[in-house]
Amino acid sequence: MAGIPEHLLKRAQEARDKAAGKTPAADAGEPTPNLPAKTSEAKPVPAAQVASAPPPPPPDPSYVVAANTRKKIPFWAMATLSLLPFWALLYALSVKPQEKTVEGPLAIGAGVYGTCAGCHGAAGAGGAGRALHQGEVLKTFPKIEDMLNFVYTGSQAFISAEIKIYGDPNREGGAHGTLSYNGNPMPQQGEKYGGGLTDAEILGVVCHERYEIGGADEESEEWKNEYEMWCSPESEIFQGLENGSVNYDNLAETFAALPTPPANVGTDPRPSGK
Repeated sequence: MAGIPEHLLKRAQEARDKAAGKTPAADAGEPTPNLPAKTSEAKPVPAAQVASAPPPPPPDPSYVVAANTRKKIPFWAMATLSLLPFWALLYALSVKPQEKTVEGPLAIGAGVYGTCAGCHGAAGAGGAGRALHQGEVLKTFPKIEDMLNFVYTGSQAFISAEIKIYGDPNREGGAHGTLSYNGNPMPQQGEKYGGGLTDAEILGVVCHERYEIGGADEESEEWKNEYEMWCSPESEIFQGLENGSVNYDNLAETFAALPTPPANVGTDPRPSGK
């Protein structure tokens, strides 16, 4: 049997290799290069590349995390916050004690009392003269007419008239005798005795001593009528004394038609209630 030619055998081998997915063998006489065998395993990363990779960033501090997660102030709250100084001012004004407006006899009396403070003390605590504060003057003179008479005439006129006590004879703690307090006289204030105060000024300082220093409450039942008649800014008696239409000698007769007419004051020394 004749032999199969070489080139036919080669072609048949190539066809089989192709069908099997093999790479055709190199031509005879040509060296086949040593190709590295294919593998499915991943190539290891060189150690140099692993060392040069940057480290992960450090975690944020807790205060940064808290700031980033904190709820932000809404835009409308800024307008509200901007009004806080205004509200603070309104609050301060609302809690500030309202200053008492002093008018009429009390306003005049507050200025006149500066001449009395040297003896009776700036707050009426006494000194060369008797204490007036904490109700002391009200115990001595329950009726304002008796106090007006004594301030107008002064203690020397009482001595000359042989009147041994002034004020309430039944005073709690005992009646006050003339010159019984350190022998110091009460200076006369009325113009009839050479004093420097007008009738309106004497009423003003007496009202100041009773209501601002002595503690009489003009809204209480005990003192309300006296205050309205003598010491209020609307007092007809004060207005008459101020404009000179009345004086202490004719005051009782002039205002006799009032629902509660005033008692006589007079410019002569007299025992209380006379």
